[in-house]
Amino acid sequence: MSSPLTVSRGSPMYVGALLGPGLLMLPGLTAAVAGPASVLTWTALLVLSGLLGWVFAALGIHLPSANGVQGYVALGLGRTASTATSWTFLAGIVAGTPIVCLIGGSYVADLAGAARGTACLIATGIVLAVLAITSRGLRTSSTVQFGLVLLLLAVVAVSVVGGAFAARAEHWTPFAPHGWAAVGTAAAPLMLSFVGWEAAAPLTARLTNPRRQLPRIVAITLAVTSLLYLSLAAVTIGALGPDAGGSTPVAKLLVLAVGPAGVVLASVSAVVLTIGTVNAYLSGAATLARSLTSHDQTSDTPPRPLNVAILVSGAVLFSLLGTGVLELESLVAVPSAMFLVVYLGCTAAAWRLLSGGVRVAAAVAFVIVLVILVFTATAAIPAVAVALVALSWSARRGNRDRSRPLPWGRSSADRRVRCPEPRT
Repeated sequence: MSSPLTVSRGSPMYVGALLGPGLLMLPGLTAAVAGPASVLTWTALLVLSGLLGWVFAALGIHLPSANGVQGYVALGLGRTASTATSWTFLAGIVAGTPIVCLIGGSYVADLAGAARGTACLIATGIVLAVLAITSRGLRTSSTVQFGLVLLLLAVVAVSVVGGAFAARAEHWTPFAPHGWAAVGTAAAPLMLSFVGWEAAAPLTARLTNPRRQLPRIVAITLAVTSLLYLSLAAVTIGALGPDAGGSTPVAKLLVLAVGPAGVVLASVSAVVLTIGTVNAYLSGAATLARSLTSHDQTSDTPPRPLNVAILVSGAVLFSLLGTGVLELESLVAVPSAMFLVVYLGCTAAAWRLLSGGVRVAAAVAFVIVLVILVFTATAAIPAVAVALVALSWSARRGNRDRSRPLPWGRSSADRRVRCPEPRT
């Protein structure tokens, strides 16, 4: 039986879906690209995250049983678009899980001075650990997530406070050493830390009272992520200055705060963030995966085909990365592009389904996501390929399914229902 979610259990799942191990390195990478002006990139993407949170909250309130991404797009754009969006989302999970785990493993390996093979072994252990957690069901996943988020908040607080004492005003000049265009360039890799609303969307069906609970969960999620992102981005620049552009900025901040033990804390944080992110994604994707693979809809664990696909994907990627055939930096944007395609489908569907201010928010978010997708360049090719294959497959069987009612209580003929603006 599926377990219900409360605000206290749901909020960590949403926070965990948005946060990721990229939080530990992206402040440094974006500082290398745009200098101190990278804080503008963080701020702009937080605005986008707020718009997406508003849109997904409105969809979840008015369509709480719509099965998340799959249902929203089906009701707004039709079955064919829903199929393409859903399979692109699952492709992002299958491809992104090993990559996210490897980011965490690489962070730990770099701090320990270990080789790439060690990073792959750590990443493999993280994948297996998360699959073991999610196999126990949503209640176990949410309980683990709550503890992980609390631990993460404590570690980030220590790094921010410690780094703040070392901040220098001169580290903020010149503000845009690489030009203002670099602010946009930094947005493409940084988007990896802002995807997650689509993964948490299916959890709405587990809430006992979405209209009351969802606005609170979204507000808590935005507040926590905004505080973490902006404080880390600002302190990284203010405290580290010319050294802010490295791949382990949080470790350096923790060393400033607590000395050599900061390296250990940074390693623990990398593992915590990785487990938390993948746990939230797999928990949110379980319902969608069961729907697409015709598995038991009363269960709250990921179906076996999804777990097997992740293990196979991880084995292939870790082998290629471990032997030097591929580089992690070239792969990070691939799952981000897939989730951006999902956002395009969801925001387009929201524009058709909703009304009032949230409809405008959906339109603005659609345009911003499209611009960021352009900046991903060739990394968007796998996402587009998956979407096109799914579109073609769905179109071939579309005629026979068109008259069958959607499983969320509406037929495809009235999927363009207009929902009133939520009172959030």
